[in-house]
Amino acid sequence: MKNLLSSRLLPVTLIHTAVVCAHILVAEDNRNQAELVRRYLEHDGHSVVVVHDGRAAIDVARRSRPDLLLLDVMMPVVDGMDVMRVLRAESDVPIVLVTARSLEDDVLLGFDLGADDYIVKPLRPRQMLARVRTILRRAGRSTSKALTVGDLTVDAERHEVTLAGEPVVCTPAEFRLLATLAAHPYRVFTRAQLLEASYGIDGFITERTVDVHVMKLRRKVEQDPRRPRRLLTVYGIGYKLVDPAAA
Repeated sequence: MKNLLSSRLLPVTLIHTAVVCAHILVAEDNRNQAELVRRYLEHDGHSVVVVHDGRAAIDVARRSRPDLLLLDVMMPVVDGMDVMRVLRAESDVPIVLVTARSLEDDVLLGFDLGADDYIVKPLRPRQMLARVRTILRRAGRSTSKALTVGDLTVDAERHEVTLAGEPVVCTPAEFRLLATLAAHPYRVFTRAQLLEASYGIDGFITERTVDVHVMKLRRKVEQDPRRPRRLLTVYGIGYKLVDPAAA
């Protein structure tokens, strides 16, 4: 993915042609390129976790069960083909290989090992997004753009949050955390899971960061942040989002 994407292109090259919101794992060893891919996918409404080697890709895929894996073939520690061999024995998660290898034998090997699609570098961002949408629809893993829990709505396509029809201003990390919770209301998420949803794999960010985000979100979505009724703590585990009117 070298020298392929420019952040200044984001406002003009992304066009929403379908409503798809999914949890996507991106495995790419080039950190700058991985970050740009993450930004394109998030702008398209997806929740994204990024890892930078094959071993981490296997571990995170097992733990977080993504809706789709965007997998670079040339990965350190464990290469992309071996990652796919391992995961295909355990899971039917859709896998899109991204690689500079364009020879027919390489492409056929990828499909033989279970790839759902094969994108050859240089990557074209809009083409990547279109293929991701198509595969998610084919796999039946897409969700509606608007996630609603009681009177709280998280619109992934528009990147907007409303409470009783009134807008709630959130930072990107707060939005990703809230969208993760809203996609599975009443499910308890650990801090580690929410940290991955908000930041991906980053050794400089701690689980304490999740607590800070939750505290700030409660100020925005709770009548009394000291006595939350929708964004609840499950002591010893993590957090969950519920409909306070149904309690």
